[in-house]
Amino acid sequence: MKQTNQLRLMASCLVFSFFSCDKDETINESQDASREFKVIQVTNHDGKPFNTGGDNVNLTNKYVANAGGGVMMQGFYWDVPAGGTWWNVVKGKVTAWGNAGIDAIWLPPASKAQNGPFSMGYDPTDYYDFGDYNQNGTVETRFGSKSELTSLITTAHEQNMKVYADIVINHNSGGQSEYNPFTGSNTYTKFNVASGKFNRTYNDFYKNSYGNNDEGSFGGFPDLCHANPYVQDWLWGRSDAVGKYYKNTMKFDGWRFDYVKGFGPWVVNQWNANVGGFSVGEYWDGNAATLEWWCDNANSSAFDFACYYKMDEAFDGNDLTKLSSGDMLWKRRPFRAVTFVSNHDTDQIWNKTLAYAYILTHEGYPTIFYRDYEEWLDKNKLNNLIWIHNNKATGNTSILYADNDEYVARRNGYNGNPGLVVYLNSSNSWQERWIQTNWANTTIKDYTGNSSWYPTTQGDKWVKIQCPPNSYSIWSTL
Repeated sequence: MKQTNQLRLMASCLVFSFFSCDKDETINESQDASREFKVIQVTNHDGKPFNTGGDNVNLTNKYVANAGGGVMMQGFYWDVPAGGTWWNVVKGKVTAWGNAGIDAIWLPPASKAQNGPFSMGYDPTDYYDFGDYNQNGTVETRFGSKSELTSLITTAHEQNMKVYADIVINHNSGGQSEYNPFTGSNTYTKFNVASGKFNRTYNDFYKNSYGNNDEGSFGGFPDLCHANPYVQDWLWGRSDAVGKYYKNTMKFDGWRFDYVKGFGPWVVNQWNANVGGFSVGEYWDGNAATLEWWCDNANSSAFDFACYYKMDEAFDGNDLTKLSSGDMLWKRRPFRAVTFVSNHDTDQIWNKTLAYAYILTHEGYPTIFYRDYEEWLDKNKLNNLIWIHNNKATGNTSILYADNDEYVARRNGYNGNPGLVVYLNSSNSWQERWIQTNWANTTIKDYTGNSSWYPTTQGDKWVKIQCPPNSYSIWSTL
């Protein structure tokens, strides 16, 4: 696209004058394009940062909620090493993550599952066995013992970080065979678990006396019946219910609900009303309106799959206008959207550098994937983006310019914090653009260090900024 513009400019110069074609004319073309772009005011709230809700840990005051809110770390990936070491691995990284500005860790399903020492936890058997009962062929889980998990959570709290549990309540696995009068056959629905808590039979799974099915089942596993008052009581009602045990005994601070398409949003709503804590649902759908519907009915945040797919189209499809035109949950419900670039289930965005620059400067609650941070990407660059998010990414959002390979947005600041301007460039050359800031006669800088410019905004708040090829720059006041 830039080549086309340059050819047009050269042709114009040849027609009118050999002396009129200079750098200033190129700048004027850029300035004119920016001034002609109709600024998109994406969100219109008062600018308050994302609030993870629930109880404030605040045990040591080391980590205090920053101006831009927090950043979540997904503290695992699919098939982390077996052998009961993972809780200790994560514990060993907690202090460094806290120092980098991570405010919460999302852990994998922590209780005993059917596949015992090899399970990633998504086939739950006994919600109260965290690696302290001998069942399903093991005492410890794949990740370690109950005491090691408790030590990890305690260490995170000492850094004033929250810990979120992955909750799988759509289905169960590992039950014994029993005759089921509702199917006329034997089903694996008899759960006499080692903890003695929340034993289950065929009447606690569909189909049963409460109906034939709910919103969805998964993988042929017994589908838990949330309509059954017995199930409700054990999940969130009684004083030692699953949710309350996780929160009050294990000291988890919030929940990531797995496969929430499999049951009605009222289930998460009731859990949240009875248990409390931060809540985010995995509603795997690219339709932002559907995600908004689920959030409103579940009274919960959701992962912004709409944003995820639009980022893939923008960064891998070389069309950054998808960021300005695309419908995303964070644009509809900025305080409900949990944004992400990859996770243990899906990893299809190739240009992750620009994607992380996007979610860590825009609204929502950004999540960083363990392997991106610890193995695959430049940790120093991610730490820089986390710092920018926590300290500069404040206020509602205005999109200042977008074309195929340039995107500029402004965070408008909040409560005395100046906000920022983020410039994304997916072309193969340096780009420069005039944009309007919120700052008059003010010197600004690129907090990524990608540009060495220190430009001063004009009286009308316009300024020229630059961005390196296939990269980003992020500008704010000194």
